[in-house]
Amino acid sequence: MLPPARRSAAPIARPAPAPPPRKPMARATRVSLFDREVRVRLAPAAVDVLLEAPRLLSEGLLEHDRYVGSTMLTIDLRAAADRVSDPPDAATARRVAELIPDDARARARARQLAVREAARGAGAAPLDPPQVDLRVRAAGALVHLDLDVEARRKS
Repeated sequence: MLPPARRSAAPIARPAPAPPPRKPMARATRVSLFDREVRVRLAPAAVDVLLEAPRLLSEGLLEHDRYVGSTMLTIDLRAAADRVSDPPDAATARRVAELIPDDARARARARQLAVREAARGAGAAPLDPPQVDLRVRAAGALVHLDLDVEARRKS
């Protein structure tokens, strides 16, 4: 024989779980005197490594008492791969190209190389302090520094 049929009971209503008790907000009793930010710049040793032996291509002309010329420095990051920890790839070359114009040591070293090439192109004629314009770009793992040089021959 079968047990008697049971009527279905109405579902039991359970109360919703209570949220956990809130902790009070932490009160700042001390503040820092400094705001911090992350900056990326060329390491000082990087300038030495990068501008140690770039490929140079120079052209220029001394007409009367005025020299006008251009020097291109090409830095191949792959050639420095054994001395740096960053990958010698296009992303690193782009970052280097972005940072060189803002780095005083890199600008000064590139300018020094361009002025030396200008003096050589002017036939070792003494030149007044030249005006040098710098443009930097990356192409693959190469960084190109283009320096336009204008100067007058010293009187």
